[in-house]
Amino acid sequence: MQQVPNTGAAAAADDAQNKHTIGSYLKANLREYGLLFALIFVMVAFQIMTGGILMKPLNITNLVLQNSYIVIMAIGMLLVIVAGHIDLSVGSVVGFIGALAAVMMVSWDLPVLLSVIVCLAAGVVIGAAQGYWIAYQKIPAFIVTLAGMLVFRGLTMALLQGQSIGPFPTTFQRLSSGFIPDPLGAGRFHMLTAVLGAALSLWVVYSNVRARRAEERVTTPDEPYSIFLARNALILFAINYFTLLLANYRGLPNVLVVMAILIAIYSFVTTRTTLGRRIYAIGGNEKAAKLSGVNTEKLTFLTFANMGMLAALAGLVFAARLNSASPKAGVAFELDVIAAVFIGGASMSGGVGTVVGAIVGAFLMGVMNNGMSILSVNIDYQQVIKGLVLLAAVIFDVYNKKKAG
Repeated sequence: MQQVPNTGAAAAADDAQNKHTIGSYLKANLREYGLLFALIFVMVAFQIMTGGILMKPLNITNLVLQNSYIVIMAIGMLLVIVAGHIDLSVGSVVGFIGALAAVMMVSWDLPVLLSVIVCLAAGVVIGAAQGYWIAYQKIPAFIVTLAGMLVFRGLTMALLQGQSIGPFPTTFQRLSSGFIPDPLGAGRFHMLTAVLGAALSLWVVYSNVRARRAEERVTTPDEPYSIFLARNALILFAINYFTLLLANYRGLPNVLVVMAILIAIYSFVTTRTTLGRRIYAIGGNEKAAKLSGVNTEKLTFLTFANMGMLAALAGLVFAARLNSASPKAGVAFELDVIAAVFIGGASMSGGVGTVVGAIVGAFLMGVMNNGMSILSVNIDYQQVIKGLVLLAAVIFDVYNKKKAG
């Protein structure tokens, strides 16, 4: 005779087990979820303190445009830091590439497309040159990139001869200030942006569900089902709310589309490819990775070449936004980029960090900058607050390592 289970007792046991599992999972993933909660808290706090200005469509668009170049560089800096190195030259490379673009487009009147290609190639060459000394000659990255920071700051001033050059052609300006067209809409509401946001959110959730089902066929997922549901509900809400805000202004900025493509590509590379896993292996233990057959020198070289390319792209975006090249362009950008990556969960010793974490870290810094500017907080105190946030992130990383050890 079949025994009828005690459903009440079983349900109570399941609830207790589920609570224990949720608590353990959140504790084990405190770095990732803590960052997300911090971003939500900061946004809600500034939304209240600014009287609702922070989340207005115009301000959200400005927030994206103001932080686009930091986000682009944060992706490249993440790989550099994960590999166990650092790049202090990115701010100077931004200024140099902007100056090179201005000289080519404005002074020499060369075509925009040709100028962009040459500037990106120059960025790759700069990154590769620095990567060569770091990877093959074993000179510390701190020294090489510090030298690069001084060299390219000097070359920027030499190219511009101490003066700003502009304005840029209208086509080039659209890289940073343009918006995608809307063939679906006929009014102030940007229909295509809303449709793309809905499609993207559904695709992300579908991919997550598919990945979880594939994992369930092999083993029991670590992530509790309730957290999985809450995470995907938050994704659906956040993407659609964000795109609806943009749709109520002028739609998706061109640079946001570029950022989305970069995030998708580099997230795939770091999580789904052998190349990405090997970069993490270098940062975790370079000697062990080399003994396992990983060409550590080549990967380090490629990581810096990639950083140079993304710094060049950020330089083009920044120059297009300012509509001129200035000798002071890019000053201290490297500090914001490095801070964004560390706040986003990367480890000082390498081997730890995610692309999404770096992006969240960059936007956390951006929201703080934007919110404090709206509140008219003095720039001196803004620097103090950002420094304390960075220090807290590093202390948190050290604490976690000691606890794990």
